Amino acid sequence: MGEDLGVLKVVVVQGKKLVIRDFKSSDPYVVVKLGDQTAKTKVINSCLNPVWNEELTFSLKEPVGVLSLEVFDKDRFKADDKMGHARLSLQPVVSASRLKQILRVSSGETTLRKVVPDTENCLARESTISCVNGEVVQNVWLRLCSVESGEIELKIMLINPPGKA
Repeated sequence: MGEDLGVLKVVVVQGKKLVIRDFKSSDPYVVVKLGDQTAKTKVINSCLNPVWNEELTFSLKEPVGVLSLEVFDKDRFKADDKMGHARLSLQPVVSASRLKQILRVSSGETTLRKVVPDTENCLARESTISCVNGEVVQNVWLRLCSVESGEIELKIMLINPPGKA
């Protein structure tokens, strides 16, 4: 692996309009992957609009990859059902972090760039990457793929390693 770019904190905020995979509802949880690193949220029982507000932490290194997530319905007696998946290129966040260093932005809130939905991501709507008190932050809504409906809201934060700030 290459250069250490810092710590990537991913807050899985909430889901909206998730699909029914049980009798009347679903018991969703989210599995987030970055390279060979994997983390998952807790299960929210009987909910199609769950709120997790769970922070997952990853180490971000060059080459910058894609953050991928899968949503599952927890089942007791059989394999968990898939409820869709999404991906997000982390290159815009890393580019914004480099811009922050060049501009020496460290306090207050500054918009660094906007990201629009395209083939490199599953964005449901335009997203803004900002510097908030020294941290690079991106709030995103991702549209779930291979499923009838569903979106997941994430808050991505890139915290640079010591000596990079």
